[in-house]
Amino acid sequence: MTDEPFGPDEQDGRGGRGVGKRRGRPGRRGESRRGGGDGGGGGDGERGRRAPRAPRRTVAERLEAGEIGLEEAAELARETLLRILTAAPKSRHELEQSLARKGYPEHVVGPLLDRFDEVGLVDDTGYAHLIVRTRHAERGLARRAIAVELRRRGIDDDTAAEALEQVEPDDERATAAALAHRLVARTRGLDRDVRVRRAAAALARKGYGAGVAFAAVREALSAEGEDTEDLADLE
Repeated sequence: MTDEPFGPDEQDGRGGRGVGKRRGRPGRRGESRRGGGDGGGGGDGERGRRAPRAPRRTVAERLEAGEIGLEEAAELARETLLRILTAAPKSRHELEQSLARKGYPEHVVGPLLDRFDEVGLVDDTGYAHLIVRTRHAERGLARRAIAVELRRRGIDDDTAAEALEQVEPDDERATAAALAHRLVARTRGLDRDVRVRRAAAALARKGYGAGVAFAAVREALSAEGEDTEDLADLE
């Protein structure tokens, strides 16, 4: 008989640090949920992957397939037009392009825009006048730059010319002068010719002709005490 008071197993059972068999380690967290084992999680992964969604059919495609009628297509187009116009005014050309991108056929959109034009919901004349006023007053654009924007928005030449009459030559010169004062103020301390080039280039980007731009810059630099006699030939 040995002198040990307790056997290894008994010692472990009394709360001491036993040296007997260790309990099996628990499985990794989530292993049972994934299925564990060989290929246990494959099924869940396959079930979790969704098949790619088919592209949504356009109104033109649905019309051609007979899924909707002409009346329903026109109603869908009407709702789309109202949503666009609620966000911001648009020209007729812009609305035609927007609905074409959304897949509405021309024979549905055309009559609808005619009706919108009749009731004043589409008004290229009023829209052109709005563009001219805001671009000149808020951005300081000259008539030349505004004319480019009107053309890009699909405003016809006659309507654009009428709208541009809101900006007189004196208005352009006054706006150019105000812009030039701000532009040259940003370049104080630089070489005079550098200041002239930068300010004139900025005015040109806003649509001002060379004569108007250099006259405005010369006046602004003169107000700061710069010698500008040699700039008179540039006007």
